[in-house]
Amino acid sequence: MRTKIVLWGASSHAKVVADIVRLNDTHEIVGFLDDVNVSRHRANFCGATILGGLEQLDQLKEQGVAHLIMALGNNRARLRLAMQARSKGFTLVTAIHPRSVIGPCVKIGAGTVVMAGAVVNADSAIGENAVINTLAVVEHECVIHDGAHISAGVRLGGGVTVHEAATIEIGAIVGTRLTIGTDSVIGAGAVVLKDIPDRVLAHGVPARVVRALPDEQI
Repeated sequence: MRTKIVLWGASSHAKVVADIVRLNDTHEIVGFLDDVNVSRHRANFCGATILGGLEQLDQLKEQGVAHLIMALGNNRARLRLAMQARSKGFTLVTAIHPRSVIGPCVKIGAGTVVMAGAVVNADSAIGENAVINTLAVVEHECVIHDGAHISAGVRLGGGVTVHEAATIEIGAIVGTRLTIGTDSVIGAGAVVLKDIPDRVLAHGVPARVVRALPDEQI
């Protein structure tokens, strides 16, 4: 019997997460939550209904819905709202696409999404509420912290560390045993050949720090 689940988010990213949930066929999607676009509440979306926002959590628990997955693209929002869901007693679900490749001894935290064609190789550790996007490669012994987003087509060399809520944009390459700082953003197509500090934007070939990121952009 499938358990009921709600997805928090109702954007294009949520459609991909919903597809993974349905392919795995262990949960029944009862609806989506959207705190941004109130006008969409009660609208049909991706085969279900946008139920409302944060205010729906208590009612969902009363209805026997105890499982939830974050389906938001914003890293910090994903972490913040996941904490609120847990405080209400929800269990965060991990969604791993059946056509991804997960190596031996890989650890994947609650709420994380691994998309189609992604490869996570041996002895890597993925934190909670992270996103490993389509066709991304996370080589052996990498550490991806909570809320990080490894975008489509990214290549991480062995032993890379990506700190909390960092984003590595589409097609970027990060060399072996390098570190990407907390909340930093690596631009699309960049080639990272040295460590990147916290809360900066870096891009180019080779990647260089362009500017610091103010709080409102994180």
